[in-house]
Amino acid sequence: MLSVLRKYKLFLIIVIVLSAIILSLFYSALKPKKMLPIYNPSMVNPELVDSTVQYISKYHTIADFSFTNQNGKKITQKDYEGKIYVADFFFTTCGSICPKMTTNLVEIQKAIINNPKVMLLSHTVFPETDSVSVLKKYAVKNGVIDSKWNLVTGDKKQIYTMARKSYLAVKLGKPNELYDMVHTENFVLVDTKRRVRGFYDGTKKEDIQRLIVDINFLCSE
Repeated sequence: MLSVLRKYKLFLIIVIVLSAIILSLFYSALKPKKMLPIYNPSMVNPELVDSTVQYISKYHTIADFSFTNQNGKKITQKDYEGKIYVADFFFTTCGSICPKMTTNLVEIQKAIINNPKVMLLSHTVFPETDSVSVLKKYAVKNGVIDSKWNLVTGDKKQIYTMARKSYLAVKLGKPNELYDMVHTENFVLVDTKRRVRGFYDGTKKEDIQRLIVDINFLCSE
């Protein structure tokens, strides 16, 4: 028996190696490939979406915008052209979920610091109080890097429109107050084609890790 094994040793090794390669190829072929959905308004919780766009089921993209950042610079979609970015809504005096969200955005900033394809964009929902100087103070306090992360203020109606019609991420506030908004914990992942690719709980570490993984996936998509 041993002599037979020795005689066919090379043949057996080749068979084992080929079998391993074939099994590996079959596994790769059958393994589901990672995919990120492309979100449209009809797929999202209606509470977060303006009623005028809730019916849209395809081809949804982020609309053009124009806001002012923490340095008094006008920020438009041109500044994010060809970029993957994470958008959110906050206000500087928020004492509930905002501090945790900001801390987690700082972690994301660290993860993307050397990746020129990725940026962050935070919109205040209280532009009447979050002026440029207030945003700058908040940015300095939290270690915001200007080249990676814009904190923006501007016309409340436009912020409301972007929140509810583009990013699909903000609830209505008081029904008797026009353009009142209640920001959520949502971080919104936007791809280079201005499409919404994911929603993440900005207060949960596991969602932040998932977001970082998904950012890297989009970068290699």
